[in-house]
Amino acid sequence: MSTLRFKAVEEALKRVPVDVVTPGKMPSEYFGKYVFNRTQMSKYLSKETMEIVLEAIDSGTTLNRGIADHVAAGMKMWAVEMGATHYTHWFQPLTEGTAEKHDSFIDYADDQRNNIIERFSGKLLAQQEPDASSFPSGGIRNTFEARGYTAWDPSSPAFIIDDTLCIPTVFISYTGEALDYKTPLLKALNAVDKAAVDVCKLFYPDVKKVYSFLGWEQEYFLVDKSLYYARPDLILTERTLMGHESAKNQQLEDHYFGSIPPRVASFMQEVEYEAYKYGIPLKTCHNEVAPNQFELAPIYGETNLAVDQNLLIMSLMHRIADKHNFKLLLHEKPFAGVNGSGKHNNWSLCTDTGIGLFTPGKSPHDNLLFVTFLVNTLLAVYKHNALLKASIMSANNAHRLGANEAPPAIISVFLGKQISAVLDKIENSSEDDEISVDELKMMKLGVAHIPEVLIDNTDRNRTSPFAFTGNRFEFRAVGSSANCSSAMTALNSVVAAQLVEFKKELDKKTEKGMKLETAIFETLRHYIKESKAIRFEGNGYSEEWKKEAGKRGLDCETSVPLIYDAYTTPQSIEVFESLGVLSEKELHARNEVKWETYTKKIQIEGRVLGDLCMNHIIPVATEYQTMLLDNIYKMKSVFDEEKFEKLSKEDAAIIEEIADHITAINRNVYEMVEARKVANKIEDAREKAIAYHDTVETYFSKIRYHVDKLELIVDNRMWTLPKYRELLFIS
Repeated sequence: MSTLRFKAVEEALKRVPVDVVTPGKMPSEYFGKYVFNRTQMSKYLSKETMEIVLEAIDSGTTLNRGIADHVAAGMKMWAVEMGATHYTHWFQPLTEGTAEKHDSFIDYADDQRNNIIERFSGKLLAQQEPDASSFPSGGIRNTFEARGYTAWDPSSPAFIIDDTLCIPTVFISYTGEALDYKTPLLKALNAVDKAAVDVCKLFYPDVKKVYSFLGWEQEYFLVDKSLYYARPDLILTERTLMGHESAKNQQLEDHYFGSIPPRVASFMQEVEYEAYKYGIPLKTCHNEVAPNQFELAPIYGETNLAVDQNLLIMSLMHRIADKHNFKLLLHEKPFAGVNGSGKHNNWSLCTDTGIGLFTPGKSPHDNLLFVTFLVNTLLAVYKHNALLKASIMSANNAHRLGANEAPPAIISVFLGKQISAVLDKIENSSEDDEISVDELKMMKLGVAHIPEVLIDNTDRNRTSPFAFTGNRFEFRAVGSSANCSSAMTALNSVVAAQLVEFKKELDKKTEKGMKLETAIFETLRHYIKESKAIRFEGNGYSEEWKKEAGKRGLDCETSVPLIYDAYTTPQSIEVFESLGVLSEKELHARNEVKWETYTKKIQIEGRVLGDLCMNHIIPVATEYQTMLLDNIYKMKSVFDEEKFEKLSKEDAAIIEEIADHITAINRNVYEMVEARKVANKIEDAREKAIAYHDTVETYFSKIRYHVDKLELIVDNRMWTLPKYRELLFIS
C-alpha cells in the first residue's frame, strides 16, 4: 500500500469518539442561548421599543432610525455580556454560502483620542457598506464600482458565534439591485402573503396574514479527515472524480435507519447541542441509505428564518465535523454508485388564525379552501415546471437528479390516490356536489401490543420531485449544498402569481352576477383539467415516464446551462416583475452568475481530473506494468520456452490491458484539455457554459471508466488514492 494511503487508513482506524460535554440540562433550558430572540429582547429593550420591533417583524413595517438606536443599544449590551467583542452583517451573496466582515465594537471616546470605548449605533446595525465588486453580480457591478449595501433584516434574529455578533442582512448594489438570495426571498414571501390573504378572505374574512413555512431535511456524508486529505479530488471539488464501486455499498440496504456508529453519534450529539443554543429546533437524525450518509431535520419554521438556520447549521456542522476528525461532504453526489444527498424542502402555507391551507378539513367549507390552494399550487407548478427545475439546478445537483433515490430532472407532482380521486370528482361534478376528504383511516396491524396506526391520506413516492404529503408539499429535488432561498423564492413567487390570477378570474365572474361558490368551483374545474399533465403517480425513474413527460409538454431538458434559460423567458420575467420580486435586469444578471459558476466548477473538475491522471494514476499503472514486464523477463531466464509461453500469457494480457487503458486516458485527457482551451476563448457566459457541458464534461465519464478499470488491476499496495471501501466504511 502506498505510504500516504497507508498512513491515512491507519490514522482513520485509530479514531475514537470525541467526548462531548453537555450541560446536564434539558434543551429547553438553554435553547436560543446565543440568539437575540424575543425572550432576550424583552430583557434588553424597553416595552415601547419591543412592541415596535415585534410589529415590524410580524407585519413588515419599517423601523425608523431612532428605534434602531434603541435596539442597537440593547443588542450590544446583551452581546457584550455574552462575550462578544465584534459584530458583522451576515449576508447571503450569490455563492450559495454566507459572507461576513467583522468589525470591533471599539471607537474613540468623544474628544479623547487616547481612550476608546465600545460603541454600536442604530446606523451600524441598520446598514453597512461591504465591497460589492468581488462578489458575483452578473455584470451589475464592475470592479471599479465597489459600493454595495447590507441592510438589517429584523425578522431574523441576531446571534453570536465565538466573539462576534452576527446580524442577518440583505445585500444590494449601490443602484438598488439584489446581489443576494435573501432580498428576493423576502419579496416573494411578501407576495405570497398578500395574494394568499386575498383568497383566504373569500372564506374567512378575519385572516390578516399568511405565513410560508419550510422544514428542510439535510442529508450529508462524513469522511474521515485523514482519508479526505489523501484525496485531492475531494479537497478541491468535494466529490470523487474517480474510484471503483466497493464490492459492498448500499445494495443490502442495511445502513438506512441502522445503528449510528459511535463516532458519528458523538458528532450528532454535539451538532444537536450547538443547534439548540442557536435556536435551531433539530428534531431528527439518522443513518441515510448510502454508507457514511446521514440526515438531520428540524421542526418546521417560518421560511425566511428556516433558510437562515439551515445556512447556520451547515456552517456549524463543518466546524464540529473537523473537531471530530471528520470532513463534512455536502456535495450532491460525492460518490458514484450510491445515493446522493438532497435537502428536501417541506413547504406549506398557514394563516395567522391557525388554518393550514394544505390541511384537509372536516367541513365542506374547509375542504373547499384546501382544494382551492391545492389546485392553484398544482397549476402554478405546471405552468412554471421549467422555472422550478432551474431554481434547484446546479453542476453538483445534475449528478444526483435521476440517480438512485433522487427524483428525476423532470418536475411532476405526486398527490396519492385519495387526493387524486377528490380532484377527479371535482372535475366531473357540478357545484352542488359536496366535496370532502375522508378522515384519516385506521389500520389495525393485528399485533396485540401495537396500537392502531393512523394512515395518512397520501402514500409516499420517493421518485417524485414535488410530492403532497398530507398537509404540505415536499420539494425533494433541492440539492444538499444549496441555499433553500433559490427554490423557495421561485415556488412562493409562482404560487403567489397564480393566486393573483385566480382572484382576478373570480372577480370577473362575480361581477357578472355569478355566485362566489359557483365561480370557485367552475374555475377550479378548469384549473384541474389544465394542470392534469403535472400529476404523476408512477415511477419517475422509468424511461417510459421520460417519454410520457415529453408528450405532456413538461420540461425534459437535462443540460444545466440550458435549464437556466427558464429564468428569463417572458413568462418568468412577467411573474417576478409583476410581484416586485426580481427585475428583468436582475434575472439576466443572476443567470450570468449561474453560467459562470457552472463553467468554473466544470473547469476545476477537469483540471483536477487531468492532474490526478497524469500525477497519480498513469505513474502508478506504469510502475505496476514495469513490474509485470520485469517478472516476464525473469521467468524467461528460468523456464524453457514452452513453459515460459504458458506462464507469461496471463501477465502479457494484463500488461496489454494496462497499456490500452493508459493510452485511452492519455488520449482523452489531451482531448479534454484541448476542448477546454477552445471553450475558454468564448466570451459569452451562456455559450461558454454550454461548451463546457457539451465538449468538456463529456470526457469525465470516459476518463473515469479507464481509471476505475486500472484500480481493479493495479496492485492494491501501490494505489495512491483511498478506495471507496475505505472512504465509505471507516467511521
